[in-house]
Amino acid sequence: MPAQSEGEQFVSHPIFARAYIRASAAMDRSGGRELRQRLLAGLSGTVVEVGAGNGRNFAHYPAEVTSVLAVEPEPRLRAAAEQAARDAPVPVRVVAGVADRLPADDASLDAAVTSLVLCSVPNQATALAEIHRVLRPGGSLRFYEHLLAEHPGALRRAQRFVDATFWPPLTAGCHCSRDTLAAIAAAGFTIVRPERFRLPRTGLVMPASPHVIGTAVRT
Repeated sequence: MPAQSEGEQFVSHPIFARAYIRASAAMDRSGGRELRQRLLAGLSGTVVEVGAGNGRNFAHYPAEVTSVLAVEPEPRLRAAAEQAARDAPVPVRVVAGVADRLPADDASLDAAVTSLVLCSVPNQATALAEIHRVLRPGGSLRFYEHLLAEHPGALRRAQRFVDATFWPPLTAGCHCSRDTLAAIAAAGFTIVRPERFRLPRTGLVMPASPHVIGTAVRT
């Protein structure tokens, strides 16, 4: 989802938002739907979804989830998320907000979800500290993100090159070369089930191809 400036409650990226709404539907048809289902399977209780985008995750929340607080700063994406929330199988409340200032009390939520959002927050450490704050002890963070390639080499160099040049302005602040797993661990989470893979799974490997899906526990 779009990057946010620290302290802002919304940020407008109209071209990116329109492109993302179209692209997210195509992504779901090519395997994204199954990834969303895996990301959310087994969740229960109260959940905050950080950077909810256009609400493509909402249809996949299990019935054991009692409420979802969906935080999204981009107005067009948030409007699409509000429409998606009407058809969700669980109660979803969509609000304007940013990752570094979530509208929830300390230790008040059972789980948090990030889906292709930690690449674009202004500061991963700040965003993850805020997620840690709102989760109860033992609460879980479910993450589906792209990240720095696992091994040094040409792909890492390509990721760092595009991040230093055209990629963030083109994609509303997204970065390909963040070491997201290390950032999650440094924020006070225990990562228990990470699975690395690449998208697309076949064909040419691109700077944004390395992905990870998994669970971390607030310790």
